[in-house]
Amino acid sequence: MNGDFTLYTPTKVVFGRKTEEKAGELVSAFGGSRVLIHYGGSSAVRSGLIDRVKASLDAAGVFHVELGGVVPNPQLSKVYEGIELAKANGVDFLLAVGGGSVIDSAKAIAYALAEPEYDVKELYEHTRTAKACFPVGTILTIAASGSEMSDSSVISYEDKKRGYNSDLCRPKFAIMDPELTMTLPDYHTCAGCSDILMHTLERYFTSGSKLEITDALAEGLLRTVMQFAAVLHKDPLNYQARAEIMWAGSLSHNGLTGCGNDGNDFASHRLEHELGALYGVTHGAGLTAVWPSWARYVYKNCLPRFVKFAVNVMGVAPGASDEETALQGIAAMEDYFRSIGMPVTIRELLGKEITEEEIALLAKNCALATGGKVGSAMVLYEADMANIFRMAK
Repeated sequence: MNGDFTLYTPTKVVFGRKTEEKAGELVSAFGGSRVLIHYGGSSAVRSGLIDRVKASLDAAGVFHVELGGVVPNPQLSKVYEGIELAKANGVDFLLAVGGGSVIDSAKAIAYALAEPEYDVKELYEHTRTAKACFPVGTILTIAASGSEMSDSSVISYEDKKRGYNSDLCRPKFAIMDPELTMTLPDYHTCAGCSDILMHTLERYFTSGSKLEITDALAEGLLRTVMQFAAVLHKDPLNYQARAEIMWAGSLSHNGLTGCGNDGNDFASHRLEHELGALYGVTHGAGLTAVWPSWARYVYKNCLPRFVKFAVNVMGVAPGASDEETALQGIAAMEDYFRSIGMPVTIRELLGKEITEEEIALLAKNCALATGGKVGSAMVLYEADMANIFRMAK
């Protein structure tokens, strides 16, 4: 309970307009000579971004092949396709051009190339530990996941959505041009902002030791994201807002806002993973659909944190009791999600209520994925998970 921590953030950040034109020199600087350019849909091609990236690599004398088609909730099948393409072309560096799904897929390919004797799926099944990973660089086009600086990768397969964490996969560099995010639809922009908020909230609502400076950083990040997400909801071409959100996305998930706490919560993320696996929902929207119910289920076990959040982040005036203040803070966060067009129940997320059978399946899968329990604000078991899904339905 002494607030000790280790912070490791090795990623070089190159931030600003037209920074994607530096891709070639950055790949070369980190030892890459044969690159797999990995990206998502056709928009990256239509916009000319992929051509600009290839021109930059060509100028640096870097060989490249490309593989698009990564979808939200990235699939293991695409990872396997990338592995084979990379092996056939002697790839030694992965360059992810996109958002979290693309970056996570690239990380999985990088793990596999570094240990070709193993099936990379074993990492996401947690039946072995990674010992090596090929280098990954990123050109960010969606501010959301924070994967451009994080140790995390999440892959979907067989109606499962599973994550693996290791410092080995932290990208060598992250190119961040806020202008690349300006063509995103409002829903995806706001879902990304919600994911950023949740990455910080998952570290904020924990039991045990805390550092005041870390709390202040987290609270400031939350207030900033809420401010500029609201701006983008009305003015999607606002460069300052795009820049503020893009940088906040990286800071929310590189470990900074968890320094000195006694362990992260991430129960809402694990609950959402099962929604994403079963229904293919947008990750940030799935998070806002479960968070209010999670918060109302656990707040009494972490009451001082919820009170602090209500006052310092949501601007709630202290009520007659700590419980009243905490509940007002949760309601204010729920209202905020609604104000930027995000769902706050599963019904709003899916357009239908889920059945008791679906609730039981979601809870069972979540318990299996977490080894039977998850959470720091309150430790949740399968019955608790089912109760939260039921409250959120």
